[in-house]
Amino acid sequence: MKVAETFFSINGEGPRAGELAVFVRFQGCNLRCSYCDTRWANEPDCPTEDRTPEEITRQILDSGIRNVTLTGGEPLLQPDMPRLLALLTRQPSLRVEIETNGAVDLAPFCGPDRPVFTMDYKLPSSGCESAMRTENFAWLAAEDTVKFVCGSRADLDRAAELIQSHRLCRRCHVYLSPVFGAIAPADMVDYLLSHRLNDVRLQLQMHKFIWDPDKRGV
Repeated sequence: MKVAETFFSINGEGPRAGELAVFVRFQGCNLRCSYCDTRWANEPDCPTEDRTPEEITRQILDSGIRNVTLTGGEPLLQPDMPRLLALLTRQPSLRVEIETNGAVDLAPFCGPDRPVFTMDYKLPSSGCESAMRTENFAWLAAEDTVKFVCGSRADLDRAAELIQSHRLCRRCHVYLSPVFGAIAPADMVDYLLSHRLNDVRLQLQMHKFIWDPDKRGV
């Protein structure tokens, strides 16, 4: 598997924000979002380590940290991902989450070795909404998350439309997150209030406030 970096930090977002986590970032992505903050990991010439699922699992277990975040790039593009998930999800001490971009079919990963999904839906300002698979919504469950990264009022309007039409708050966690520096969080709160978006959560990327926003490995 093509591993761009492994690091130990805290979850910067999501239901376990602020908790310790092991991050394994895989190289490569099938999208090029306008606001991507890990574009370096998507490039073909990105430095990587070739590691087996067994090696990755052993490092995670040796860390003593329970939360595991598999990220990218797009981790579901890794051919050996089913094997890695089988090894990790069968460890009772681990809680395994995959961050996925919404453009990969979740169905093949929803069997007995199913992780928790944090799935993006790419809104208009990303330039990648045409790649989104709305059929993935049907595979989400109570522990999963849909994340809408918003950079404009048009993004907020589209997110609200999808949340309501797919009844996402009845299915899973729903988060709105600002494109860092592009939209004021206070304006997003005003939007939540004016549209009475109950059960939708505003989240800020905690790690970008603790460390430099461009710092890697945090």
